[in-house]
Amino acid sequence: MSIPEAAHWLQQTGWATDLRESALVYPIILVIHLTCIAIFGGMIFATNLRLCNVAFKEAPVAEVIARLRPWKQAGFVIMVTCGILLASAKADEYYKNPYFLIKMTLLALTAVHAQAFRKTVYRNPAPPASSKARLAAAISLVLWFSILSLGRWIAYYEAPKG
Repeated sequence: MSIPEAAHWLQQTGWATDLRESALVYPIILVIHLTCIAIFGGMIFATNLRLCNVAFKEAPVAEVIARLRPWKQAGFVIMVTCGILLASAKADEYYKNPYFLIKMTLLALTAVHAQAFRKTVYRNPAPPASSKARLAAAISLVLWFSILSLGRWIAYYEAPKG
């Protein structure tokens, strides 16, 4: 099965069709997705500010990371679940949208980032403002701001006529 065929099949499933055609459910899932982006993004931003020693200086880095982790995890799971639902409802459009494809690639890179810095920054935090902590924070911020921007641009892509 080719990518266009898989995207079309996915979009034509009963639940994706129901979701796409719903005047109420699709917007509700979109609002939940955006709300979780705000929650997750805020926690990521706060963690990165602490890693750079810009905010929450009175709290140890490990404590900030540990206290925000459950909120980040919950926000991430709900955000991704809603994102999958939204994308499946418009899979025929999204699989050829370059902004969507770049966003998915950057999401995969965030997993690489998390693994690369897991032991040395996130699970056993380097001292705040260390070069490793700053590097992890900078990469995280660039990735997540890019993902947020691309997510917004998805809606404005117009496929070439032809």
